[in-house]
Amino acid sequence: MVPVNLKSLVGRLNDTTRRALEASAGLCLSRTNYNVEIEHWLLKLVEVPNTDLAAVLRHYGIDAGRLAAALTRVIDRFKTGNARPPGLSPHLVDWIREAWVIASVEFGASRIRSGHLLCALLADDTLSRTAHDASPEFSKISPDALRKELPSLTAETAEAEEAHPAAAAAAGAPAAPGAPVGPSRTPALDQFTIDLTERARKGQIDPVLGRDAEIRQIIDILTRRRQNNPILTGEAGV
Repeated sequence: MVPVNLKSLVGRLNDTTRRALEASAGLCLSRTNYNVEIEHWLLKLVEVPNTDLAAVLRHYGIDAGRLAAALTRVIDRFKTGNARPPGLSPHLVDWIREAWVIASVEFGASRIRSGHLLCALLADDTLSRTAHDASPEFSKISPDALRKELPSLTAETAEAEEAHPAAAAAAGAPAAPGAPVGPSRTPALDQFTIDLTERARKGQIDPVLGRDAEIRQIIDILTRRRQNNPILTGEAGV
């Protein structure tokens, strides 16, 4: 299997799924489990209201409280006694990877939502066994039907508003500060790259200190018609 950059992969989670992952790590730590497992994360996702996952569970008649109790019983059987910070289990990393493929390729999304995670959980044979072993309630969901119905089932969740702040603002909901007010002209670049210029405008990049003279020199060079490839050199290690 192709190795993945775990930090980059986790960075593709939206705010809802990322916070749930952080909460699952806290749950794992409090129970002295050795790894953050799928069940830890799934339990914390189930506990969050108005998510894609919550909408899907309601649609298929699955009781969230009963599902949470089943997941808790599974977690109760995990090995305990770990005195170190837990890591992410390989199966959980596989889950994020599969969810990112579904989110980006099938749904054209730039962030992984809980609905994408559920699709990935039920579509993969190994991951699906974990889900069904935890609770037979998952057998009520058809993986193929879910992928077809997901956009309509999750159109009004909090995660949908998070993914489309401009549409939410048009509907009367406040948009996030600094969020784009219209469709992007570069959706592919937005999905796979980071706009450093926009980050600098928003003050999200650390300022360059102690290089005022060099910055002025670069500006001077770039405004000329020639010699437009400046290179800064300095002391070793600077």
